[in-house]
Amino acid sequence: MPLTPTQSQIEGLAASDSEEPVVMLNLLRFKDLADGIDEGVSGRDAYARYGAATAPFLAAVGGRVISALDTSEVVIGLEQSEWDAVLLVEYPSRKRFLEMASNPDYLAIHAHREAALQDSRLIACAPMR
Repeated sequence: MPLTPTQSQIEGLAASDSEEPVVMLNLLRFKDLADGIDEGVSGRDAYARYGAATAPFLAAVGGRVISALDTSEVVIGLEQSEWDAVLLVEYPSRKRFLEMASNPDYLAIHAHREAALQDSRLIACAPMR
């Protein structure tokens, strides 16, 4: 399951000349038990470690969490929910997102995210016109 973007996905994001803010929709499915760096704790707890460690990097590029939500029940779609949580994170621009995402110090804490998640999606969103 995808936990990191492909090279072509990063290149596509980088190719955009938009200076508009971008909201990243994060769809998250946690592992029951984390592995790797966070072995022995729940996936949700490992993700909380990732979130806490990410906060200074997010602030440094002018980003902010708009909303962090647990999913409850599916109203339209598959009977069983595919996702445990949804995050909406706003960045001043795609370039600022890429600045954070390529920071070596940020990449060092990314191991918590990988330990926590069974599956994820990250979707760049813009206002409807």
